[in-house]
Amino acid sequence: MSSIATQGLQFREPLIFERSSPGRVASSLPRSATTAPGNVALPEGLLRKKAPRWPEVSEPEAVRHFIRLSQQNYGIDTGFFPLGSCTMKYNPKINEDVARMEGFADLHPMAPESWIQGALSLYWELERYLAEITGFSAVTLQPAAGAHGEYTGMALIRAYLMHTEGKPRTKVLVPDTAHGTNPATLAMLGYETVTLKSSDRGVVLPEDVLAAMNEDIAGIMMTNPNTLGLFEENVKEVADIVHAKGGLVYCDGANMNALLGRARPGDMGVDAMHLNLHKTFSTPHGGGGPGSGPVCVHDRLAPYLPIPRVEKDGSTFRLVSDKPLTIGRVKAYLGNFGMHVRAYTYIRELGREGLKLAGEMAVLNANYLRVKLAERYHVVHDRACMHEVVLTDKLQKKAADIETRDIAKGLIDRGFHPPTTYFPICVQNALMIEPTETESKETLDRFVEAMFDIDAESKVDPQRLKTAPHLPLVGRLDETRAVRKPILRWRPVETPTAGQ
Repeated sequence: MSSIATQGLQFREPLIFERSSPGRVASSLPRSATTAPGNVALPEGLLRKKAPRWPEVSEPEAVRHFIRLSQQNYGIDTGFFPLGSCTMKYNPKINEDVARMEGFADLHPMAPESWIQGALSLYWELERYLAEITGFSAVTLQPAAGAHGEYTGMALIRAYLMHTEGKPRTKVLVPDTAHGTNPATLAMLGYETVTLKSSDRGVVLPEDVLAAMNEDIAGIMMTNPNTLGLFEENVKEVADIVHAKGGLVYCDGANMNALLGRARPGDMGVDAMHLNLHKTFSTPHGGGGPGSGPVCVHDRLAPYLPIPRVEKDGSTFRLVSDKPLTIGRVKAYLGNFGMHVRAYTYIRELGREGLKLAGEMAVLNANYLRVKLAERYHVVHDRACMHEVVLTDKLQKKAADIETRDIAKGLIDRGFHPPTTYFPICVQNALMIEPTETESKETLDRFVEAMFDIDAESKVDPQRLKTAPHLPLVGRLDETRAVRKPILRWRPVETPTAGQ
């Protein structure tokens, strides 16, 4: 194996949970008066009969334990995350500095409007920035994530159809290249999913939409660029077909980072779309949140947007809830405000030309990897892509029975986080790679070298790849068992008492 196999890895002693020793403590707390006999406020049935079995460790041991865990974790501040679809990009530190400013971080969500004029001004301005970038007329920042934005956007379409037609219709078209959360979103709203198979070019064909579209179809949910990393080149024609039957077009705008400054979905016939602020506007991602999935709409859907709405009256900003057609509130207060501050900072820092350059770099980086990796790997659609490129294990499997899973595990031994695997589901054994706009050519070259090294190893020592990773503290796991029988909490090892 080449020297790159150990790049980015540090070797440490194994982590041992069982360091507990009776009498060791990592804290010094005063005894509460309520713990004295007769002062207990809790009902008798809620009181413990015996003390909990916590690990007893000293402060240095506790601190070292958690610092060790943080060092063993792979994060965007320590390495390249080539996850396709998820867009794990670097988060600029100026965003964090601004979000931590006292005037933003210390605001109370129940503070009166007169106290939060600066926050409302930022909220109002960010809505307008996002509307201009995407080509829509109105935006809500309330949704807490991309999937939540999907739900909100389709709820707006449902409300519109209920108001204009008296019924929501029953079905929605979803291409097989759409994000995987779309069918779940539709099920939550009572819709049936009608799947459209993509063409040999990896895009939706207008004739397929025309054949499926009728007065019972509420619309179509497209992801553009789609999960194959390709631009839906027929989007305007598809939108015209859907509109002719009274349906609406929803666009999953998670991949908007590939279009910045070049194209606007609102100009393509799309009626509503959500944005993932972490994907396009550099807010933190991972761990389930907190996120933000703003929804952008045209005028006919604007009356249905969630309340309260931030409106400007002269130089004053107000929260307005008197909107008769609104779908109501979808998130407490104004959503995840800290994410809004970060996205606002990113937009103001880059400006119009900077955002355009970010989009161009996202596309350039993805195509650089596509061309380089095509020398050794099967590229599903080997033509100009947008923000990501999809490979398969076809060549390695044919030569040495090496699968997608093995390639991903091999990357871990070479100091890289694996790309997205086995998605999109319309591609068998997919490796979905997104370099994002924030990675340098040097980083991409090291990644290509690692992928080439894996290909070479598959020919001379395939068994090593099949048992990878070998260098991390944790080797290859039983992934099926981990899903079916997860261990979600630590429990102390029971020590047998004398006589047992």
